[in-house]
Amino acid sequence: MENGNLDILYQKMELMTKKVLAIIPARGGSKGLPRKNILDLAGKPLIAWTIEASLNSKYITKTIVSSDDDEILDISKEYSAHTIKRPNEFATDIASSEVVVRHTIESINEKFDYIVLLQPTSPLRDVLNINNAFENLFKKNATALISVCEIDNKILKAFKENKDGFIEGISNNKYPFMRRQDLPKTYLSNGAIYIIRVDKFLENNSFYTNKTISYIMNDIQSMDIDTKDDLEKVYNEMNKMDINAN
Repeated sequence: MENGNLDILYQKMELMTKKVLAIIPARGGSKGLPRKNILDLAGKPLIAWTIEASLNSKYITKTIVSSDDDEILDISKEYSAHTIKRPNEFATDIASSEVVVRHTIESINEKFDYIVLLQPTSPLRDVLNINNAFENLFKKNATALISVCEIDNKILKAFKENKDGFIEGISNNKYPFMRRQDLPKTYLSNGAIYIIRVDKFLENNSFYTNKTISYIMNDIQSMDIDTKDDLEKVYNEMNKMDINAN
């Protein structure tokens, strides 16, 4: 076996020794699409697609659904996830994911090396994405990972107004005058996968560290459900790919 393949094998073996906690945040309230986390999608509740992807990952040790809603918790148990009842103050429109993660960590009597946050509204993010993300994290010796999709780099040509009322480039003053094909690629977090070392999260209360890498997903894998139209679009994509509850 070549040295490169051996290195990859050792990295995977080391990763398998780590304890990884998956947290799936799923509050009951949703203004854009009421009860969206448990609406039927291709034969099973929306949240079930993320629970099953997490449980099927060879790197995730434990999967917990955090919710303020008893029906969501009951359905999550049916699909073999562990559950935590989230206090109402952590289930508002303005409650951050960081608050939910910290509450989950503090509520369990277990130690983990890594956390992975998996939003239930990204059902086309599958187990292969999750496993590949962890392997990339270890391969690059990073402490955090954020999944992204590529976006139009035209944004780099934009200006902002400074405190003195003058405009300047949002990144620097060269990009606004460069050809788009000469600009660097730009990416946007798609909300599907956040991985971070537990100690780094507790230290900074953030999913970002100075050793964060991206995991690039395509537009279809990055689809997020927030409205009825989003749900229909994802369902149509699942039909094209012949994905269903069976």
